[in-house]
Amino acid sequence: MLVFCAWAAILLISDLPDIIWNPIFGQAPASMFWMKVGVLGLLLVVCSVWKRIRPLRQFAGVMLVFYLAFAASTWAGNTPWWRSRFSGPQVSFTVGYCGAYIRDLGVAFAVIAALWLIKRRRSEFFLVKGQLDAPMEPVPWLGIRRGESWRTFGWIFAMAAGLGVLIPTALGLRLTSDALLRAAPLLPAGLLFAAVNAFTEEIYFRASLLSTLPAVIGRTHALLINVVFFGLAHYLYGSPPGVIGFLMTGFLAWLLGKSMLETRGLPWAWFMHFVPDVIIFASYAILWRT
Repeated sequence: MLVFCAWAAILLISDLPDIIWNPIFGQAPASMFWMKVGVLGLLLVVCSVWKRIRPLRQFAGVMLVFYLAFAASTWAGNTPWWRSRFSGPQVSFTVGYCGAYIRDLGVAFAVIAALWLIKRRRSEFFLVKGQLDAPMEPVPWLGIRRGESWRTFGWIFAMAAGLGVLIPTALGLRLTSDALLRAAPLLPAGLLFAAVNAFTEEIYFRASLLSTLPAVIGRTHALLINVVFFGLAHYLYGSPPGVIGFLMTGFLAWLLGKSMLETRGLPWAWFMHFVPDVIIFASYAILWRT
């Protein structure tokens, strides 16, 4: 029952309803988001009164905070005051993305606050260094054998992930000397935004789930839920979108979640997320105002 309810909830609040709705009826209405909030609110109430699924209460509560914080962030971003300062043709690359990531940090901090109230220790939701050289659990199909550590594999995979994003991104861009010269001053800001994006997504996509679900439904289901939730979030708006985007980000979510659970910390997950994000934000800089 716990596994069924966790999976049902994550599928209903994920982008899956939007993915199904859009090809049939067009852009999903704003009310669909609030239906997802309603699902989380209902789950939280049911958890409070039904003992059998009460262990899912932390999961429901943290995800409800995440969605409400996201709604507040969206509202703030649509206000005339915010739009006049952080959007429009007159706004620079740095200022425009600053506006987006100030709000995104607000969402991440709201989730951190919720996790702190529930867990009381940062180590319980991975906001610590952890064991950087922790041994890896073997994954034969990925070539990970017994005795390997995250200190070695983390660097290897981060570079491979960066290369995996660099090749299709470079092929999809028309790289000219003029474009590179225009983008060069923007690259330091791109590095900062890549770092912030990796941090915020690791908090509200990964730590939120992996600190509340493994003890309740088991590590395997928790990791798979993380894979599906993160992958579906990039199906419509990822780089690239669609099935390829889902598979790429889903695999990334699985590996990043594995690193969190095995090292009991955030650094490797953040770093392996940050490196490919650097390529993505560099491409945004190259395409800015073109």
